Amino acid sequence: MNQGTEAKPMTPEVNTLPKEHYLNAGYDWKSWLLTTDHKRIAILYLISISVMFILGGLYAVLIRWNLLVPDGSHMSAETYNRVFTAHGVIMVFFFLIPSIPATLGNFLIPLMIGARDLAFPRINLLSWYVYVIGAAFTLFSLFSGGLDTGWTFYTPYSTVFAQSNVAFAAIGIFIAGFSSILTGLNFIVTVHTMRAPGMTWFRMPLFVWAHYATAIIQILGTPVVAITILLVALERLFHFGFFDPARGGDPILFQHLFWFYSHPAVYIMILPSMGVVSELITCFSRKRIFGYSFIAMSSMAIAVIGFLVWAHHMFVSGMSVYSAMIFSALTYLVAIPSAIKVFNWTATMFRGSISWETPMMYVFGFIGLFLIGGLTGLFLGNLGTDVHLTDTYFIVAHFHYIMVGGAIMGYLGGIHFWWPKIFGRKYSEWWGRISAVLIFVGFNMTFLPQFLLGYLGMPRRYHAYPEEFQVLNVLSSAGALILGIGYLFPSLYLAHSMVKGEPAGNNPWGARGLEWETTSPPPAHNFDQTPVVEDEAYAYDKAPKEAVVA
Repeated sequence: MNQGTEAKPMTPEVNTLPKEHYLNAGYDWKSWLLTTDHKRIAILYLISISVMFILGGLYAVLIRWNLLVPDGSHMSAETYNRVFTAHGVIMVFFFLIPSIPATLGNFLIPLMIGARDLAFPRINLLSWYVYVIGAAFTLFSLFSGGLDTGWTFYTPYSTVFAQSNVAFAAIGIFIAGFSSILTGLNFIVTVHTMRAPGMTWFRMPLFVWAHYATAIIQILGTPVVAITILLVALERLFHFGFFDPARGGDPILFQHLFWFYSHPAVYIMILPSMGVVSELITCFSRKRIFGYSFIAMSSMAIAVIGFLVWAHHMFVSGMSVYSAMIFSALTYLVAIPSAIKVFNWTATMFRGSISWETPMMYVFGFIGLFLIGGLTGLFLGNLGTDVHLTDTYFIVAHFHYIMVGGAIMGYLGGIHFWWPKIFGRKYSEWWGRISAVLIFVGFNMTFLPQFLLGYLGMPRRYHAYPEEFQVLNVLSSAGALILGIGYLFPSLYLAHSMVKGEPAGNNPWGARGLEWETTSPPPAHNFDQTPVVEDEAYAYDKAPKEAVVA
């Protein structure tokens, strides 16, 4: 029997919302702000990071508006420094890093492994409050004089020379780091101790494997950057000499400590998206995933090797040639696990019964943009080309292809895939596909010209540039407008679906996994009875199970 044409998406027999579910189990403010339900905490995170995404996006609009003209006349150099710093700080620390783990990870991991909640529900709620407090400190810094250090806080500029509110931002990021640590701790303990009977390690969904690997990075890496940023604040406030060479400090030490976390942080952003893509590809290809164990182990390999490549950000900082050669080789090595995933995803789709629902559109967008981002990363891992391309717009384009093109494409694909499970309602497929296409086209129009600008030598972070670069900058800004419209559409039709959307039923995609064996939206306790896992993951050659709750 042809596995690729087996088990088409089913139409649920009864498309009605359950009478009781986690969303209507109390509406007063205490039931939400004091909740320990992982699903409600995921919604709180979803609201919070959406606000941060909007703020970060508004700063991006200001950046592209200023770069429409070569003389930088729309804003001063000092204002421009504050604008691109605010954009970077908000998007990296308060959107990209927590986006999928704090929302979809929080919501889905207990459901996927057959648990009733995360291992530490109160710590889960605490992690959200810590995130909000950290964001409040940082936003206070950005709105009360601004921050002009860039999101990397390079010393000694950030500790000695910056004429902006560095200390408050550093303290906010330090506080927010604990949110990431607590979330990672919760995921690791939950996966180890709360899997349903029959849910062996190699029956876990790849989404869970990806978050397990991400949690390891969060636990091991986040304390390093949190302490490093705190040292910046202490040196700024009390004139210690950690990084200031005038006081016996070493600014290169800051770079080592910062990038020891901040390169693995790239995988905190991208690994969860890879987990989402694995789930979506197998569902919309109607096949078992090709090379399940290889994809699972590649996530772990990325988590481990990712800690060994940080110094490729520092090839021009004065390190020895021999050290640079080692880090260059390790940079190429870390590309192998990512390539394994892409090859196995492609093999999964081969001869599959592929359907073109909105989540799958985002999958194709993710693969295309991630491939471009990954391949251009090889130029930056090469010593010869990196020297020419460092601190140019080539870096900006590469980073955004991975982080925005990859991480956000995966995030949006996951939101669209599990939206019927989270809220129990359908959204407009037509508008969903339109927005996916707009985002893909707008993204490429925005950042492909920046590869050319970087190759031609346009430096990043400059508010003015030579006139010969204006055409490419105008094209980039026009693409950013299309990209912004593409991001706006989902907020509109998804909000509309919460009010006017038709009930989706328990499993509108005919997907496999324990999360689809409960009602949509799920009850507060997830399952009436602890489910027992009898099949391997992604058994698309078998009929889907019905919900196990009334």
